[in-house]
Amino acid sequence: MSRRLPLTAVTTPLSGTGVPLSQCTTLRLGGPATRFVRATAAADLVEAVRDLDASGDPLLLIGGGSNLVVADEGFAGTAVQVGTLGRRLDPLGDGLVQLTVEAGEVWDDVVAEAVAQGLGGLECLSGIPGLVGATPVQNVGAYGVEISQVLDSVDLLDRRTGRVHQLPASALGLAYRTSVLKGTDAAVVLRARYTLTSGGLSAPIRYAELARVLGVGAGDRVPADAARKAVLELRRGKGMVLDPTDHDTWSAGSFFTNPLLDDSTFTGVLIRIAERLGADVDVPSYPAGPGYRKLSAAWLIERAGFAKGYRGHRVALSTRHTLALTNRGGASTRDLLGLAREVRDGVRAAFGVELTPEPVLVGCDLG
Repeated sequence: MSRRLPLTAVTTPLSGTGVPLSQCTTLRLGGPATRFVRATAAADLVEAVRDLDASGDPLLLIGGGSNLVVADEGFAGTAVQVGTLGRRLDPLGDGLVQLTVEAGEVWDDVVAEAVAQGLGGLECLSGIPGLVGATPVQNVGAYGVEISQVLDSVDLLDRRTGRVHQLPASALGLAYRTSVLKGTDAAVVLRARYTLTSGGLSAPIRYAELARVLGVGAGDRVPADAARKAVLELRRGKGMVLDPTDHDTWSAGSFFTNPLLDDSTFTGVLIRIAERLGADVDVPSYPAGPGYRKLSAAWLIERAGFAKGYRGHRVALSTRHTLALTNRGGASTRDLLGLAREVRDGVRAAFGVELTPEPVLVGCDLG
């Protein structure tokens, strides 16, 4: 874990009139980019972005492609894929260590090695597809843990100034599945630093489903490897661990975020739910800061009439998780957006709740 991986590879343009971006997304959807470049060193990534910005050529930055929905028409510009590698471990004292990781590292590989080294803090984020660079942008989270709880700082390329600088996590506006980096092209994540614990124990287990599987109470800590195994088992059961032979994993993960409602709106939604489903229905909701509650998007989707496996044209909701919209083979982005629109509109009509897409939509929208 303390070794440095080589960072000497050069940026390599791929030949051809257009590289299909379906090859670079977990949905396996998307038309071609005019030009495609893979940067395997941070210096080359910086140089490629600076050059493209100076030329005015449109730029699409691609990591693992697990949060991208690309239009069938593709991208009229240069797609730059982040392939930078490198990890470093530094002791901080008092049982804490700092893990520094280049943006192009595969996220779950990093989690797996951290757990193998007896480090705690990342294990509940096991099995999440994508690269390290996306974790602060999305404030990636699962099973009661968010990146905001372990992130120390990031190195960014500021595209407005062309400068590389370090920002503490506190300056990133990290909130539920978002940050100041999301929805903007103003900066490129080059590397991230995480503060983890040594000693082999997990972070406190906060998520009820995970606690039940592990047979522990809320707030207990368990061996980090046991927590990782349990999380992977839960994710596989929901089709959330990538498998090229399993169409339930041909998705962008959770397509909609869990809606956050202020107390007044939440009360009105409860009335709509009671009118449709009955006054005694148990509505799962969670505190989301002063004056706000978070509802389960999956629960709303199912109660609006969209069951697991609900099918559109060549696309469907996962047979194991209603939040995942999947490519069943031979689909187009247009097919996927049609199903997403149907689900969004159905939930709005049933409960008055507007679902928001979680993936980045490139050259397309829900309308």
